[in-house]
Amino acid sequence: MSAMAPATSATPRAALVSAFGCYVMWGFMPLLFMGQGALGFDSLEILAHRALWAVAVAGLLVLLAKQGGQVRSAFASPRTLGWLILSTALIGVNWGLYVWATTHEATLEASLGYYINPLLNMVVGLWLFREKIDRWGWVAIGLAAVGVAFQTAALGRPPWISIVLAISFASYGVIRKRVPIDAQAGLLVECLLLVPFGLAWVLWLQHTGAGVAFDSPVNTLWALANGPATVLPLALFAWSARRLPLSTIGFIQFLAPTLQFAVGVWAGEALTPLRVISFAFIWGGAGVFAAAAFFRHRAAREALKRCAEPV
Repeated sequence: MSAMAPATSATPRAALVSAFGCYVMWGFMPLLFMGQGALGFDSLEILAHRALWAVAVAGLLVLLAKQGGQVRSAFASPRTLGWLILSTALIGVNWGLYVWATTHEATLEASLGYYINPLLNMVVGLWLFREKIDRWGWVAIGLAAVGVAFQTAALGRPPWISIVLAISFASYGVIRKRVPIDAQAGLLVECLLLVPFGLAWVLWLQHTGAGVAFDSPVNTLWALANGPATVLPLALFAWSARRLPLSTIGFIQFLAPTLQFAVGVWAGEALTPLRVISFAFIWGGAGVFAAAAFFRHRAAREALKRCAEPV
C-alpha cells in the first residue's frame, strides 16, 4: 500500500504490528552483535559490515518506494547533503558505540541510553522548537535524572555510554526532522556516505588477515545479517509512525530498551542493588512519560469529538 492509499480498517492493525516488529528487532539486536563477537568479530569489523551491507537493503527499499529522485536531489543540494553528512557522523557514532557496548558487557548501560532518549527529546523540543513540557513531563525528566545519578554511583563514573547514545540519537532525530527527505531515501544517502569507510576497513582486515567475516560460510552469513538487521527496523518504524498516534508510539518505544535490558541480564551482566534502584527510577520516568502521552492523546480525541457534535 502506498503512502497515498486510502486507509482501511486493516491499516491501524498493520501499523501496530509494524511498530511492535521494529522495536522487538531493536530490542534483540544485541544478540546479533554478541553472536558475532563470539565468532571473533571485533566491534569495528561488525560496524564496517553493518555499513557495507545496509546500503544494499536500503537501496532495494528505495527502489521499491520509487524514491531514487530524492536520493539524487540530496546529492545535488549542498545544504541537504551537508545536513546528511552531519546526521551520518552522528548515526555512525551511535552505531559504533552501541556495537562496542553490546560486545563488551555493557548492554545494560546501553539500554539506559534508550530509556533516556524520549525524555531527552522533550528537553530538545523545549530548547529548539519552543515546545511546552507539562508538569508530568518534568516529573518524568526528574525521575530519569535521579536514575542517572544512581547509575553514576553504581558504576563509579558517569554512564557515558548511555549519555552519548541518548545525545547522539536525539541530535540525529533533530537533524532528520529538518532535512526535506523521506526516511528511507535519507537512510540510503547515509549508508552511501558510510560505505567507503566500511569497505576500506573490510579490505584492510582481509589484507592483513585480521578479518574473520569470510573465514567460513557461517561467519559470512552473520556479517550479511547486519544489512537487514540495520535497515528493516527503520523501514518498519517509518511506515508505522505515519499511521499511529504519537501516544501509541510513546508506549511502544520503551519495548526496545526493556528487551535490551533483559538480554543484558540474560548475558550475565552485573545487576547490583544500586543499578536496580537506578533502573527503577528510569522505569518510573518512562511510565510517567507514556501515561502522560496517553492521557494527552485521549483528551485531544475527546475535544475533537465535542467539536464535531452538532450544536
